[in-house]
Amino acid sequence: MVTDEQTMLDVQVQAAQDGDRYAFEQLYQAHASGLMPMLWRLSGGDRALAEDWLQDSFVLAWKKLKQVKEPKAFAGWLRKLAVNRALSEKRRGRLESIAEYAEPVAPEPPWPAADLDLERAIADLPKRAREVLVLFQLEGWTHDEIARHLNVNSGTSKSQLNRARSLLKEQLK
Repeated sequence: MVTDEQTMLDVQVQAAQDGDRYAFEQLYQAHASGLMPMLWRLSGGDRALAEDWLQDSFVLAWKKLKQVKEPKAFAGWLRKLAVNRALSEKRRGRLESIAEYAEPVAPEPPWPAADLDLERAIADLPKRAREVLVLFQLEGWTHDEIARHLNVNSGTSKSQLNRARSLLKEQLK
């Protein structure tokens, strides 16, 4: 059963692939807010960095939009693209954050968070443990997928997930 929402997505993706910038803007409006929590968590609560990754992801999506063969796969394709963009920028160490030079402040998610303490605890996790937790627990990736993207073995991914869970339990006592 095809919904009106799915039909609209099909039309928007096809129009954007044909060069319609307004259609792509509509895709941005529909999907940006859904990507921001994941990018914010991967950045360790650095909103400016997460926003940079979000913008970079959409610029890259515009350039690679022809890769989307099935419009219904657009949201998943975009999520993977955003995660890959963030992880590759982190690996290269090219993006420097203002937060590294500013006074430490408890991170505040740029959306209404149901559990602010949990969001802050996730943001405070060590980088690799946080990445694995976000990708496995919140994004639904397998340990093999995480291992490929982080250039580690799946055992390392599993141990980092256990580490993240243990640290969260400690922080949230």
